[in-house]
Amino acid sequence: MCGIAGMVAPDGEAADPTLVRAMAERLAHRGPDGEGEFFSGPVGLAHRRLAIVGLSDEGRQPMANGDGSLQIVFDGEIYNFPEVREALVAAGHTFATATDTEVILHAYEEWGHDCLSRFNGMWAFALWDGRRRELFCARDRLGVKPFYYTADAGSFLFASEIKALLVHAGRRPNDRMLLAFLAWGVADHTPETMYEGIVQLPPAHFVVVSEAGAGEPERYWDIAVNGAPRGADDEEAAQGVRSLLADAVRLRLQSDAPVGICLSGGIDSSTVTALANVLLQSGHPKSVGDRQKTFSVSFEDPRFDESRHIDTVVAATGVANRRTTPDTEGLWEDIGRLLYMQDEPFASLSIYAQYCVMRLASSEVKVVLDGQGADEQLAGYIAYQMPYIRGLLRRGEVLAALREVAGSVRRHTSFFSWAARQFAVRSERRGLLRGDAPEVLRYAGSLDEVLAREITASNLPLLLHWEDRNAMAFSIEARVPFLDYRLVEYLAGLPLDQKIRSGVTKYVLRRAIEGLVPDAIRCRMDKMGFVTPEEAWMKEELRPHILALFSSPEFTRRPYWDAERVLRNYREFLEGKSPYSTEFWRIACTELWLRGFADR
Repeated sequence: MCGIAGMVAPDGEAADPTLVRAMAERLAHRGPDGEGEFFSGPVGLAHRRLAIVGLSDEGRQPMANGDGSLQIVFDGEIYNFPEVREALVAAGHTFATATDTEVILHAYEEWGHDCLSRFNGMWAFALWDGRRRELFCARDRLGVKPFYYTADAGSFLFASEIKALLVHAGRRPNDRMLLAFLAWGVADHTPETMYEGIVQLPPAHFVVVSEAGAGEPERYWDIAVNGAPRGADDEEAAQGVRSLLADAVRLRLQSDAPVGICLSGGIDSSTVTALANVLLQSGHPKSVGDRQKTFSVSFEDPRFDESRHIDTVVAATGVANRRTTPDTEGLWEDIGRLLYMQDEPFASLSIYAQYCVMRLASSEVKVVLDGQGADEQLAGYIAYQMPYIRGLLRRGEVLAALREVAGSVRRHTSFFSWAARQFAVRSERRGLLRGDAPEVLRYAGSLDEVLAREITASNLPLLLHWEDRNAMAFSIEARVPFLDYRLVEYLAGLPLDQKIRSGVTKYVLRRAIEGLVPDAIRCRMDKMGFVTPEEAWMKEELRPHILALFSSPEFTRRPYWDAERVLRNYREFLEGKSPYSTEFWRIACTELWLRGFADR
């Protein structure tokens, strides 16, 4: 995992070394282990290296092919690069290094743009083809690695993070995206960012840039096509999921730097921990060491503390575990850097818990695995029950729908009462905002449609954004086994009743890990993850900060909200006259972001 930046100047002009170097400097946290650059006519490439696989200087970038006609800067890992390398050697290619970066160069020589279909991994790269005089930019299938770009005055500029592009020129907020975030809590659901003129290359896309400008991004993989329906009984499906997930974990334990796991105590991270432990016992992953390292968050408030579940996993596997306890004093000290690292406002204080876990992990490892992506594929959020039941009714499967209603009510009663309250509160609090926010309906349509949208647009891309920036803030590479494209395609093809059954979410995964993960974890229906006591914090410790923020002249002048009404509504919450909703934090976070970025 690294930081990449660069530009292609308009026809007849040369790349600006001062600009490209300044962009790369803002990415130093992504790559503290080395730096490099390449300039030739219109193209300038810069790289900040985080050494993970291959720690010697042979992994330095930009990297060239044998005759120097190709130059690449690459962020990520190609986990199956040994197999791809073997195929290329059989085709007559010779290699000067043992790196996955060089494999990309030769794969491009052999297969052109189609090389992307050969890779299993996470990547964002820019490859300059000197013969064609064009830059080939690509992003992995699920968008684990970031790639932002802007076209300004005929120049194409790209970088791993938005902040690097802000070196070139200040940007106004993108009001449409900002209002969607404030109203719905979404971001990264379109190629647009919260900055006008800065966009991201969508997952599973590439774009070709010449001196004449950038073409339109082209899709090279589609979950709807590649995850075609397949028939499998419960046992076969469970075996398929376990086999694919185990191999995904095996691949992601490959590292020449120390590896650990983020353990929340939930089913997903516990599964990754248990599978890694099996591999450790078989002597596979040298990167793990003699005892697997895991990192968690805990709280004194039992409503938010997962310690008992973490303890269960630790006792079953014998892993080492370290914990951190985020608090509001630390949050207010860290908020400026956290917002700087994220580039955009974030919807929940749970992101701070993850930030603290990454900080803790950075003292011992350079790579972490976690369970990101399982919920969106396996209908893990309770809100997915509604489109599933709705779809059954539309197909006339009334008895099946009634069974699901009964199962959901039996297992998730508290959720339905919470959802009813939240719907009423949010309907009222949308009146706090001004402007026309585009409608974002995450749960519209059939469950198949909802999950496909959640994976590619409405939820997972935002979670991956948060995780990448939190990890890279501490120069850590985050790896996500549940997003191995082979597993993603397999899960997408399974029937919905192997994802939800009688109110049981992640049905096939729970069956797949029977005997591997303790039943106290495997069968739990409550879900937290890395959360914080947001409501309690906003009512107690953060009260003076939020009141000062909502009372300030700057806040009053913003065009995005009715400041007087926001303050009044927040006071009513403090006085116990109305319940909490996350709009308060989103508005506060947006104000802090505007002061740190847009007001400069």
